[in-house]
Amino acid sequence: MLTDHQVAWCGLAINAGSRDEQDGHHGLAHFVEHTIFKGTKHRRAWHILNRMERVGGELNAYTTKEGTMLYSVFPEQHLNRAMDLLADLIQWSVFPQEELDRERDVVLEEAASYRDTPSDAVYDDFEDLLFAGSELGHNILGKKEDVERLTRDDCMRYLKTLYVPCNMAFFSVGPASPDRVFRLAEKCFGGMSHAMAPRHRNVPQATEPFKRVIQIGTHQAHTIVGARMPAMNHPLRYALMLLNNILGGPGMNSLLNVELRERRGYVYTVESTLSMLSDCGWMEIYLGCDHDDVRSSIRVIERITSNLSHELFSERRLEAYKKQYCGQLIVAADSTEFIAMRAGRGLLYHGKVATIDETIANIQAVTPEQIAQAAAYLRADRLSSLTFM
Repeated sequence: MLTDHQVAWCGLAINAGSRDEQDGHHGLAHFVEHTIFKGTKHRRAWHILNRMERVGGELNAYTTKEGTMLYSVFPEQHLNRAMDLLADLIQWSVFPQEELDRERDVVLEEAASYRDTPSDAVYDDFEDLLFAGSELGHNILGKKEDVERLTRDDCMRYLKTLYVPCNMAFFSVGPASPDRVFRLAEKCFGGMSHAMAPRHRNVPQATEPFKRVIQIGTHQAHTIVGARMPAMNHPLRYALMLLNNILGGPGMNSLLNVELRERRGYVYTVESTLSMLSDCGWMEIYLGCDHDDVRSSIRVIERITSNLSHELFSERRLEAYKKQYCGQLIVAADSTEFIAMRAGRGLLYHGKVATIDETIANIQAVTPEQIAQAAAYLRADRLSSLTFM
């Protein structure tokens, strides 16, 4: 049964992630994301935990290599409550020592659990190899020895250095009028004025393609095949997005699913993901298959991606791929969570929120030549692979 009650989202997109950590402090960005909820100058951890939950809402966060999202979802009449809580967290968190010690065990357990899941861990290890020697070349969850020595001062310094106005974007999605949102934002965040200290991010140097196999004693082989990609503002970004969907998007008719699973029976699952940061990017194709089928599967991927780089799609075939991808975007846009997270990232990195119509128009403008240019990043001589088996 439909209801007149509406759900709203608001949050902060913060341009700070694991690449902003110093040596010896790997895992700090993720640790701060966890412990920022553990007490402020005005609220204890229990009060923070219950502030949104008691009205049916949620408070959450996640960390990536280059960003952190801190957000809440709630019945729309509680917008003021959510914004006030978010403002308290980023301005007045105190990181109580007893809470840090308790949460440290939770974070270490999360990291251990992640390592026990090869289909997840293979992504992190692949990225560590792909960006070896750079600040992107370490796990977001950090190393056990680093996390064990993180202190309250480390957390406070990270917060005061990077959770600053010029490094964040506030977003709100819901029925509230813009005027009301702006008034509340000014009330909650207007007192923030501290400037950001200089930060140095270096574009990761190119690494030689690698092919690694690590024996871990699993029944199923877990493989990542991938390569470096351009940054998020590159002229080919929409071609790369479309190519990623063509190769291993959610549709069962993706090229790799048809070739590797439906026609050959090599894999249990295959999917492709594209990540684009401010100064670089990467594409990863994940395979879950029997040990004996890993090499054959990789050869099929190399053949397909190389063919795409020099054999142009017909306009009719490309139009069919565009229609499918644009349809998927429209379906995804029916999710308020999708809209909210997209709004936060758009404001943070581009200073605006692109509409779905604008994104669709850019996808529709992709040419066969651009797909070939995008696929050139995945030529066989550029591909790296990592297999756990």
